[in-house]
Amino acid sequence: MQTIPAIEILPLIFGLLGGLALFLYGIEQMTGALKTIAGSKMKNLLAKVTSNRIKGAITGVFATAVVQSSSVTTVLVVGFISAGLISLAQAISIIVGANVGSTVTVQIIAFNITKYSLLMIAIGFGIRFIVKNEKIKYLGLMLMGIGLLFLGMQFMSDATRPLRSYEPFIYAMSHMKNPIIGILIAAVFTAIIHSSAATIGIVIALASQGFINLEAGISLVLGANIGTCITALLASIGMPRVSKQAALSHIIINIIGVLIWLPFIYRLDDVVRYISPSFHELTGLNRIAAEAPRQIANAHTIFNIFNTIILLPFITPLGKFIAWILPVKPLAVEEKIKPKYLDHASLSTPSIALELVRMELSRQSRRALVMIKEITNAVLYADKDKLRKIKKMDDEVDLLHDYIISYLSKLSKKELTAEESRLHQSYLIASNYIEYIGDVIETNLVTLGKERVEAELQFSKKSQPYLSNFFDKVIWCAEESFNALLEGNKKRADVVINMKKEVSQLAQETQSHLEERLNFETDVPLAEYRILSEIVENMKRIYYLSKRIAKDVVESKSLSPSQPLPDINNV
Repeated sequence: MQTIPAIEILPLIFGLLGGLALFLYGIEQMTGALKTIAGSKMKNLLAKVTSNRIKGAITGVFATAVVQSSSVTTVLVVGFISAGLISLAQAISIIVGANVGSTVTVQIIAFNITKYSLLMIAIGFGIRFIVKNEKIKYLGLMLMGIGLLFLGMQFMSDATRPLRSYEPFIYAMSHMKNPIIGILIAAVFTAIIHSSAATIGIVIALASQGFINLEAGISLVLGANIGTCITALLASIGMPRVSKQAALSHIIINIIGVLIWLPFIYRLDDVVRYISPSFHELTGLNRIAAEAPRQIANAHTIFNIFNTIILLPFITPLGKFIAWILPVKPLAVEEKIKPKYLDHASLSTPSIALELVRMELSRQSRRALVMIKEITNAVLYADKDKLRKIKKMDDEVDLLHDYIISYLSKLSKKELTAEESRLHQSYLIASNYIEYIGDVIETNLVTLGKERVEAELQFSKKSQPYLSNFFDKVIWCAEESFNALLEGNKKRADVVINMKKEVSQLAQETQSHLEERLNFETDVPLAEYRILSEIVENMKRIYYLSKRIAKDVVESKSLSPSQPLPDINNV
């Protein structure tokens, strides 16, 4: 009776877990660095996508290739579709392309350069802490990430080497040839660790020891493509139903892709063996170890490229089918306003998160601007309905402020570049000042308006020209400062700042007129003079708050938005 050689379990487990931890950390560092370096490029790619399905797919390919993570792309797509920036059809085309883009990571992993991993870590570390240029520092971090990735693979390979002579393990791995079992195992494992690249990396690490042949590797690759859908599905929780449609489309696309290839796994074997390097001089496990890693990577690439080609013509009917099984329900009017653009999944990509903050600031500032415009008429003409409307709008401004500040607080915990930090601070300051403007209107001006209504005061028409000129100038300055903020337009901001003298002069002329009427006219109620004087003072405060926003725009070196804001009527 043949005895089975014993193996040391603990060193094997420690080596596998430690190697996996290094591998996942390396992917995280590499992806994080690439997102920081190229996040704005990815943002521009997604912003420019059109209804053309081919352009959408190409966008998905390049966006994913840039950040080396299809999960990042699909999560961002979920956020963008919930914000109304792209349609369901556009989202599907991007997701289809993202699957192709993800093959770049796997191809990199398949290169057997583990012997250079420590050198890459050392060089990346040196660049990170010696070079002052921020983008180059992140390139160093990316290189460190790649080095850690390969070092993790080396630890996993070394830990599993004793299993080459362990018969029970070899027997178990031989049953992985059953594609259904392989697909299920890889799908569950990928769903747990949220990275198809990591799953395939582990498969390649095992293949490099000869444990997994091409047939088993292909079934595991198919399963990883299904398991990776969990990330987008989790990102859609709590989001509008249209986001859930995008997540569902990701699941359906990848399941369809697996079903298409399931009957042709052995044909795919032949194609992959034909195009991949062969090592005829080797035999047994040694040959599998030499050939399988690249073969598995190539199978992953072929699988996703052909799926994209097959599915592209059916994006429109697929979108209709998803909309049919998961229809968007008409939304009831909500009592409280909710953020429209602040997608928490985008926090992992600060450049895109800041773009979404800018768009939410647009909603907050437009409401504040409407309040400024409405309050003058509401007070001057004792319009009770407008006064109630303004109070409700201030509640909306305050809520949006809370959402924006909370979002920026979470974003501050991420690793931001110097430019992103300046933009973060600018948006934080601006949201605070906009909220202050709303408070000046709601607390002071609405109160004055109610006082006038209750006292049934009638204001003289003699003061109208002075008040109108002054109010119009303050409103214009507030609008210009908001536009300067949202466009990053320093020239517009300069104009608002330089309006100080003119605004002060108009305020003084209005105040002098009110004093003159009080002194020389016998029928001017003291209450009228007091209320109008206080209105003038509060409008001056609104101008000074607007000027502070403009001043921050001028002092900021990073306000350079790349995407047009949503239409004013849709905020």
